[in-house]
Amino acid sequence: MSQAEFSIAAIRAEFPALSLSDGGKPRVYFDNPAGTQVPVQVLRRTEEAFIHKNANLGGYFRTTIDAGDMVEAAHQSVADFYNAGSANEIIFGQNMTQITFMFSRALARRFEKGDEIVLSRMDHDANVSPWLYLAEERGLVVRWMDFDTETYEFPEDALTKVLSPRTRLLAMGMASNCTGTIHDVKRFAAEAKRAGALVYLDGVQFAPHCPVDVQEIGADFVVSSAYKWFGPHQGILWGREELLAETVAYKVRPAGNELPYKFEPGTMSHEGMAGTMGAVEYLAEIGGKVASPRHMAAHAGKRPAVQAIHAAMDALTDYEHTITARLIAGLQQVKGLTIRGITSDNAMHRRVPTVSFTLEGHHPEALAKGFAAENIYVWSGHNYAIEPVGRMGLMDKGGVLRVGLAHYNTAGEVDQFLAALHGQLK
Repeated sequence: MSQAEFSIAAIRAEFPALSLSDGGKPRVYFDNPAGTQVPVQVLRRTEEAFIHKNANLGGYFRTTIDAGDMVEAAHQSVADFYNAGSANEIIFGQNMTQITFMFSRALARRFEKGDEIVLSRMDHDANVSPWLYLAEERGLVVRWMDFDTETYEFPEDALTKVLSPRTRLLAMGMASNCTGTIHDVKRFAAEAKRAGALVYLDGVQFAPHCPVDVQEIGADFVVSSAYKWFGPHQGILWGREELLAETVAYKVRPAGNELPYKFEPGTMSHEGMAGTMGAVEYLAEIGGKVASPRHMAAHAGKRPAVQAIHAAMDALTDYEHTITARLIAGLQQVKGLTIRGITSDNAMHRRVPTVSFTLEGHHPEALAKGFAAENIYVWSGHNYAIEPVGRMGLMDKGGVLRVGLAHYNTAGEVDQFLAALHGQLK
């Protein structure tokens, strides 16, 4: 997309970390699925919180009042990011993992011995282990949605095969942190809801690359981590307001029952909330720079802030598709290399720019160390995706080498990575 490509230098200028180098070698951040870099607006909001709004909530003096206003604004900003109906539906926590463990405890009262829950063989363990613990404690039956290891996608009947009249929960990801596949969660959520099940979605890998519209998806809960979408180390859950209101929160006795605060125990990271708001503001601002009329029209009718954010995500996604296709095409020229994910040019819309691969005769960890020596940052191993890595038979082979792109990466960096790969093969 020429408009986004034209703006890539300006976009990169917003991220101070992208200008760093070591020993004359610029840093190439291809470790984005594990955590992205942050724009200056995140730094500004964080600094402002520490200097001007550093107080606990609920008092009568200036810093506590300002802190309270900032916390409310942060909840509204993420409500815009998710297109939530109300800021009352936004719950902050440390990260997606911590929030999911918390909500697995809170939802436990809904389940009885013999009830069934459906988990996914494609998921990060943060959306698996909490529910396995719950199943063990409550005597629940666990059923698994399986994926096709040739196509790296779920078959049409993947959920149908495991649903039953006793299904009470579907927990799955919106996109895989291993294969990069984007799942048709809207269809699966509708199927699960027809069966009377709750739907809990992990949006961690989806949210940095595509607009999240909770009103369209049809789930009950969507959770992601802001540090995966250009913010600080914060997790944020959206839940249906009526469900949140009726769900018991584990909290101290003096805490109130009002939403969303009953699910935010103790003193939260106000600076983290401020930084998260900064990340959302960054996306809204660049929407006006890179989003075309077509992108804006696709989100017509939404609140102006939501429209700007979601149009920006669409525009950045278009750009990511071009550099992802470039990376995949280059990898396909390497003998003995297997990309563990979708590779077709006309199917880029069904994947995020997380590309994992294995290479005959080369251990993923050794490859990662070789790239690190060139100041190219990638990950190796299972990356907590033990279900898909195990399903592909790669756990005892070192897992995968994972390359994760973001909208601030360039075609030149992709070419640099490919050149470094060929250098390791000599």
